Amino acid sequence: MQKIYPNAAAALDGLLFDGMFIAAGGFGLCGIPELLLGAIKDAGTKDLTFASNNAGVDDFGIGILLQTRQVKKMISSYVGENAEFMRQYLSGELELEFNPQGTLAERMRAGGCGIPGFYTKTGVGTVIAEGKDHKDFNGETYIMEEGIFADLAIVKAWKADETGNLIFRKTARNFNPPAAMCGKTCIVEVEEIVPTGSLDPDHIHLPGIYVHRIIQGDHEKRIEQRTTRPAA
Repeated sequence: MQKIYPNAAAALDGLLFDGMFIAAGGFGLCGIPELLLGAIKDAGTKDLTFASNNAGVDDFGIGILLQTRQVKKMISSYVGENAEFMRQYLSGELELEFNPQGTLAERMRAGGCGIPGFYTKTGVGTVIAEGKDHKDFNGETYIMEEGIFADLAIVKAWKADETGNLIFRKTARNFNPPAAMCGKTCIVEVEEIVPTGSLDPDHIHLPGIYVHRIIQGDHEKRIEQRTTRPAA
């Protein structure tokens, strides 16, 4: 199977439709599939539901799709850096389903493994647990969370070989691998594509069986919170 595509628009061709459910990687401003998000913006696909740890910032990440009103619902853990997100949510324009970070990552991973639901203690006794099935195990109460099964997964990796085996860098590894797993189709954008067989098998973070399409491109290196000390 030829997995390498020339650009983001070509990789998304035939996959986008209004109202679709997309799982997106990224942690803060690290590991965001910015090229694919830009191509989705250009395509004008609307009424989108995104499962992603966060919504980027106003002019980067999923934030660019919030600006164009292409997102209907977010399933997220952290949205504190995005003023437009806050405005749309408080005005009732945007639906929001809050998930604890670990729960969201496990919901994605579970979907990728074909697991429809699992029990966790996280959220018991809070608004997170409202309306969810409760069950006791060994005297402890747990709530059931459902696996995420997305129409499309878009992720950002550091390196890929030609079959889609992936290596991530540092905190980009937090949500990109589980997001990649849970999509019916997974597109990955990378900084470098290397020949098959050149990656050490023990260093591969996600096997190519999960990856359907690959693009290579240039990526912006943003710093979410720049902290410096005064010059001496």
